[in-house]
Amino acid sequence: MEKTKYFLDSYALIEIMKDNKNFKRFLDFPTFTGIMNLLELHYILNREISSEKADSIIEKLKSLVIQTEIRDIKTASRFKTKHSSKKFSYIDCLGYAMAINRNMKFLTGDNEFKGIKGVEFIK
Repeated sequence: MEKTKYFLDSYALIEIMKDNKNFKRFLDFPTFTGIMNLLELHYILNREISSEKADSIIEKLKSLVIQTEIRDIKTASRFKTKHSSKKFSYIDCLGYAMAINRNMKFLTGDNEFKGIKGVEFIK
């Protein structure tokens, strides 16, 4: 049986870096992320730690990046429109779409995603 694949959003990436055991256990599964999630992570690390540390971490994570496709943009736009009452960022919508389009679970602790199909919601 094939292992479940997970798309790590920025929330998940940060929690893994913080050694949150609830998130670290997902590293036993195939994990992926998007280039925009690395942008968001780099910004947070650059702001809160240092530019050098941010650069180093992003270099280590770049192998997890999957390419964005036009279908992901369309799916993300439709998702954002459908859930316009929620405060989803474009990056979150794109990551969710990339996960859904590749039959992955979208791993996050972002409260806005609680109860959404295809989401593995963890705190």
